[in-house]
This record gives sequence, C-alpha cells and structure tokens, in this order.
Amino acid sequence: MDNDVSAGSTTSTLGHLALGLTLLAYGVGGTGVIDNVAASDAAALATWVGGVALFVAGLFELHAGNGRTGTAFAGLGAFWFAWGTGSGAGASAEAAGLFMVLWAMLSLSLTAAASGSGLMTQGVYGLLTLSLLLSGIGAFADASALGRIGGWAAALAGLGAWYGATASLAKWPTLAGRTAGRGPGVTATG
Repeated sequence: MDNDVSAGSTTSTLGHLALGLTLLAYGVGGTGVIDNVAASDAAALATWVGGVALFVAGLFELHAGNGRTGTAFAGLGAFWFAWGTGSGAGASAEAAGLFMVLWAMLSLSLTAAASGSGLMTQGVYGLLTLSLLLSGIGAFADASALGRIGGWAAALAGLGAWYGATASLAKWPTLAGRTAGRGPGVTATG
C-alpha cells in the first residue's frame, strides 16, 4: 500500500470524523436552512475540532508515514483554525473572499492528490473546493446565493467524510461496494 491510509487507521478515522463534523456545521450554517444559524456560528467547533484536532491528527499521520492524509489533515486543520479564530473579526468582504479562494487552492491540490485514494476521498475534497470557491466568489460579488450553494457543497462534503469514517468503524460498504476494512487496498474513505 502506498502513502494512503488503511481502513484500520484510528487516526485517519478520527481525522475524517473531525473533518466531516466541521464541514457539516459550517455547511448547514451556510445554507440558511435553520433560522438564526449561520456559518459563523460554527467558529468554535471549527477552531477546536476542525482546527486543533484535525491538525494533530495530521501530525500523527505524517509521523506514521502517511504523507497524503497527513498533509491533508494538517493543511485543513490550519485552515479551520484560521477561519474559526478569524470569523467575525470584521474583515472586509474582499479579504474574506480572498481567504476562501486561497484555501480553495489547497483543497484543489488535495483533490488532485487524492486521485488514487478512491471516489469518496476525491469527492469530499472536490466538494470542499467547490464550497470554498463559491463562498469566496460570493463574498467578492456580495452574492449571498453563491454562499448558500457553497454551504450545500460543504454539507455534502461533510456527509461524505462522516460516512467514510463511520464506514471504517462499522465495516459498512463504501462507494466501491466493498466493506471498509476488508480486502486489499480498501481505504477508509473510498
């Protein structure tokens, strides 16, 4: 097996759960489907679960030799920590848009790097890229509809990350129709 994470990796499973929960909280807030709940309300969860916990999981993955997943978790942990601590700081719409577009570039790199990791992993990172791009463009253009669509993309990415981690824990089937944790080359998220 290359630098991908096997389905039995506890750190990878924990990282995908942290990513999934953070994306779900951010995404559902961004959609506007729940009254009085906004994406910024996910700032504390993003800081500690998506930021600190995901970054630490990334360090453990890097230490274990899992470069792809370690880079993804550490990079996304840095993103969520920066977003969570800066949320509501009064930055201009242009600065917020630039922040999202720059981090979308990291997410695009993760999407490309996940090409051998399975459809689930690539889908999560692809939807995250779409979410960040739409949120960034929406901030630049003052178009809240784009932000809401970005919220839906983030929520779907969160569901994908959550399902991949849960499939690994519960030995549920993945998109390939195989049970996570059984068979050669089966990964936690694809």
